[in-house]
Amino acid sequence: MNETTKPNTGFWIIAVLALLWNLLGVFLWAMEHFFMTEEMKAAYPPEELELMNSMPSWGIYVYGIAVFGGLLASVLLLIRKKMAIAIFGISLLAILIQMGYWVFGMDSVSVMGPQSLIMPLIVIAIAIFEYFYSKGAARNGWLS
Repeated sequence: MNETTKPNTGFWIIAVLALLWNLLGVFLWAMEHFFMTEEMKAAYPPEELELMNSMPSWGIYVYGIAVFGGLLASVLLLIRKKMAIAIFGISLLAILIQMGYWVFGMDSVSVMGPQSLIMPLIVIAIAIFEYFYSKGAARNGWLS
């Protein structure tokens, strides 16, 4: 049987922040794909709305895998399970596919400008951090 050691306070802070971040991702996914009203859509510039509407249908599934995977991995991290590493990895892969297509496949920069790169880069950086942090937590003996 594997012995685990008690994680430090920083672990709990990071695990809760990861959970909150991924809950926000699930909320935004649901808002964008199920609850966006016509009034909300009207607030977007027409070019941006057209870009969002031209996303291929597989995009909703990849986005869903990214956010629900991140949420599941965060819960697994909170309950100190090593499976969090693999799920964070799957979520990261889905994020890279989704954001890569958004930036390069759809050329969002030409429509929305260079500021359209900010959020994808933040999301990717956080996903990379979550993945490697969970690996470090396992290495420290905090996950079983």
